[in-house]
Amino acid sequence: MNPTEATNSLIGANGESGGSKEPSNANGVLGQNDFLKLMIAQMQAQNPLEPSNSNEFLNELAQFTQVEQITNLANANELSGAVQLIGHTVTYNSPSGEAVSGKVQSAQSTASGVTLTIEGVTGISLTGITNVE
Repeated sequence: MNPTEATNSLIGANGESGGSKEPSNANGVLGQNDFLKLMIAQMQAQNPLEPSNSNEFLNELAQFTQVEQITNLANANELSGAVQLIGHTVTYNSPSGEAVSGKVQSAQSTASGVTLTIEGVTGISLTGITNVE
């Protein structure tokens, strides 16, 4: 089985995972775990008498590590910027679309990104901030 066949058997030829009807990765972005699963599937599917070039796997792993470090740095920078807003009065767009102003009380790093707590309202995205005083 070649790497493409291994990949297709892991996630399904049409992007479905495990035979389910809904794709498990609807937006088509591979995460860290997906990358490692694909790499392991390729290694498991290789012919033991004709192993793949180990340098290719080391290069892929190095690239993966590099991307992970860049992602972590970007997240740290975003959180740092959010922390600097604590104590400042900001204006943001509420879910209903109205402009709301308030003092930033805290910053949180969540699975969905960095959010702020403004005047007791949690989960305000940095992208919703329109003005900082």
